This record gives sequence, structure tokens and C-alpha cells, in this order.
Amino acid sequence: MKNKMQILREKAVLCTDCEDLVRTRKQVVFGTGNPESKLVFVGEAPGENEDTSGFPFVGRAGKLLDKVLEENGLFRNEIWITNIVKCRPTIANPDGSLDNRPPKSDEIRACSKWLNDELSILSPTVIVCVGGPSASVIIHKSFKMTEECGKWFESSYAPFAIAVYHPAYVLRLQGAFYDKALELLKTDVAEAKAKFAKEKSQPKMTLF
Repeated sequence: MKNKMQILREKAVLCTDCEDLVRTRKQVVFGTGNPESKLVFVGEAPGENEDTSGFPFVGRAGKLLDKVLEENGLFRNEIWITNIVKCRPTIANPDGSLDNRPPKSDEIRACSKWLNDELSILSPTVIVCVGGPSASVIIHKSFKMTEECGKWFESSYAPFAIAVYHPAYVLRLQGAFYDKALELLKTDVAEAKAKFAKEKSQPKMTLF
């Protein structure tokens, strides 16, 4: 499993399919964690900090995610964390600096070959979609966070998939709105952990 993931990573970091992303990226940000894990977190795309470090979820949003995970007794070396797009999508400012932007549909399609192979190797039991864009790929195209966040779905990638608020969204809120969103994020991650633990404990059915 580990060797298969390493081979896939070595191929993915050389990808040049998306001209705009290749031109501005520092590096491809592949998934990290335990390649044997059946609990997988999937976000949208790398930001500036991720593009610099080469690891997913390492900026302010990543630190908040780490806090939520740790409060639920989960750690990065026990799970797998990745994104639907492996390169940082950017838009140029007049001064030449770059800001993050949502990935384009053709970029998501182009990168799906890496995500598909990645999840095929992992064969996850539970996928946690971090944010709506991820849920629109993993769960269904017209996913609505306001209505479907925290609900369980069956996915072609895993028997169980759930969407949670993206930590970056939570960080943009203030006061009571922040507190409520953060609590919901913690609750939904706890629900994902509980579902994973329950399914892991189920005896496997055999013919003999």
C-alpha cells in the first residue's frame, strides 16, 4: 500500500496538465498521513502555505483543523488528508502578488485522475469532505452545505461520506457565528470518528 502511494505521488508531482497551475505553483501538494488509513479527509485545494511547504492544511485553517482533530483524539499520522486539486489555484494582483482562487471545473476534472487513484489505493471506509467543493466531487454535484452538512451519504469512493465546514470558512466568522460553526465542525468530526470506529469494529462477513 505504502509503495503504491509513493509511486503515485512520484507521478503526480510531475504533472503538467493544467498550464495555469503549473506556471504559478511552487510544487504539487500530494496527500499525507497514513496510507493504510480508512478514514480520509478531503479538502479543496492548496493555499499559499501549502504550496510553500508541500503539505495539505498547514496554514491557519490547517492549525484549526489540527485542533479539532486533536480534541477528537485524531492525529495526522493516523488518518489521510488530501485535496481534490493538488496545485494552488491563484489569481494575480496588479502588484504581481498572487491570491488564492477556487479551482476551475476543468482543473478539478484534470486532477481527478490523481484523486481517483489515490482513493482507489486507500479504499476508505469513511470520507470527510472538508467544505462544499470537496463534497460536490465526492458526494454529489449539487451539494448544498447549508442543507446537507453533517449528513451521511454513500459515495462511489467510500460507503460513508460526510461534509463538514471548512476551517477557513469558520475563521472568517466572528462572535457567536464563529462559536456555533466551530462547535458544529467539532461535532461533525466526532460523528465521523464514531462512524469509522463502529464500522471498523464490525466483523467481516466471509463465505467460510
